[in-house]
Amino acid sequence: MAILPMIMVLSAAARLSQPLEPAVGGGASGSPAAVAPATTSTGGADEKPGAPGVNLPRAVIDEAPTRPVGLAPSAANNALRDEITPEMRKAIDRGLAQLATMQNADGSFGTGRFGRNVAVTSLACLAFMADGNLPGRGRYGSIVERGLESVLASCNETGLVAGDSTSSPMYGHGFAALFLGEIYGMTASGGETAQSKRVHAALVRACRLIERTQNEEGGWRYNPVPNDADISVTICQIMALRSARNAGIEIPKLTIDRAVEYVRKCQNPDGGFMYQLPAGVSLWPRSAAGVASFYYAGVYDDKALEPGLQYLLDNAMPGNPNRLEPHYWYGQYYCVQAMFLAGGRHWETWWPAVRRELLDRQLSSGAWLDQSIGPAYGTSMALIVLQMPNRYLPIFQK
Repeated sequence: MAILPMIMVLSAAARLSQPLEPAVGGGASGSPAAVAPATTSTGGADEKPGAPGVNLPRAVIDEAPTRPVGLAPSAANNALRDEITPEMRKAIDRGLAQLATMQNADGSFGTGRFGRNVAVTSLACLAFMADGNLPGRGRYGSIVERGLESVLASCNETGLVAGDSTSSPMYGHGFAALFLGEIYGMTASGGETAQSKRVHAALVRACRLIERTQNEEGGWRYNPVPNDADISVTICQIMALRSARNAGIEIPKLTIDRAVEYVRKCQNPDGGFMYQLPAGVSLWPRSAAGVASFYYAGVYDDKALEPGLQYLLDNAMPGNPNRLEPHYWYGQYYCVQAMFLAGGRHWETWWPAVRRELLDRQLSSGAWLDQSIGPAYGTSMALIVLQMPNRYLPIFQK
């Protein structure tokens, strides 16, 4: 890799790898991290196209990474020995090639009752971006660009990004807003894409909708109304807001503070997380989402984290014969994020095991199966998990 492009990556990634303001204290009485000024912004200098972002030069896009690029030293971001193996790289290449064949004519992804689904489309594009592809750039740049156009076409005047979905639209909205935030942050705030102004406008409107639909408990649920909440939909919105904030969009501190307190109240004594207040059993997929939500809110030191991580090691560890399989890909998606951001022994324990499990589950076609939502979803999720060590997506930087 040329020296100048490497310097560009180091400089850009270093800006985004700065953590949010540290949390004060570590427990129910401690205040969550500051994410932005408490006032809601409807624009401003930090939200104009052209604000600083991560600009991946073509040298990076054309070279698959074999070690972390441009990240400040931390337990979470230290590469393990043999973190990326030749077998894994081959599986990823086969998976990306197969996923590319699943794109619909209109740029969307998804089949059956999840056809043209904005969440599946956004996740598929993130899988390609995790390989270093951006709109119009890289091996699969045209795939990402067409996917982006499909997502932008799914936005309505309220800010909701859901397309034709009438079932649980806030799931799709959260994943779509995350995708837009990553696009905006990885292309000099959209400045290197033909869609820069549209991406910026859609992202700001999407964030404002998230802010105004937060319910009294601090969470979100299926529909864009502030009625009830569950931890699953809530983490989607927290990640979207973090991605937007990374890219320079102002996010009210109060919105994040209230979301963290909602998640905190959902933790059970066993370290896992319930689906909804006031009570419920712990299950590993939503518990992984619960742990990850603290990190994405900027809370890296909290008494809820270690019990949550231990719950995942005890109940979700690859190879555990007692692990429940429903919502498998959703759970793996958040587990790998939680362990990666926790770093240290958690990542050292988790990564080799989940890598082996996912490689063993790959089909001869290169895809990964999901019986509920479809192969585009399963393949996208598997690829996002396996490409975590690439450290390209800003959202996964601590």
